[in-house]
Amino acid sequence: MSDFPPAGFIRRIASLIYDSLVVVAFSMLTTVVFLLIIQGIISLGYLSLEGHEDVSALIQSTPWLYGLRAVLLISVAVIFFSYFWTKSGQTIGMRAWRLKVQMPDGKLLTWQVAIARSLCALLGLGNLVALVDFKKKRALQDILCGTEMVVLSKEENKRVYNSLD
Repeated sequence: MSDFPPAGFIRRIASLIYDSLVVVAFSMLTTVVFLLIIQGIISLGYLSLEGHEDVSALIQSTPWLYGLRAVLLISVAVIFFSYFWTKSGQTIGMRAWRLKVQMPDGKLLTWQVAIARSLCALLGLGNLVALVDFKKKRALQDILCGTEMVVLSKEENKRVYNSLD
């Protein structure tokens, strides 16, 4: 069990709002690259607009392209969170709110656990469970993946940040 108190719902959501802004920026960049790649494939003659007015319209009406874009965007979010959780236990938003996700013994998450936790979070809706888990304040993703989110002291938060150098 951790030496730090469990993170409550408000801190979790505040952190998620910060992180969502970063994930949206990465998602926009991914979408632009995806559009350029599809346009390149069209220019090479391997794909055609098939009467659509532009590449976006083609993607929207082509199930496999639409699905591929969805997988890419979900992957961006999963990779973002998983990378930070495995490196330091903190995303950018979590650092601002002094939160850390870890295993109950204090160790960092493995990639497998981090990916599972990202998917189990259900786009942040899993945090609602923290409202009814009064004692441990666990979110759905914590319960399913055996993780915990704690509130660090200012000193510990600074130590974790400085250890990344």
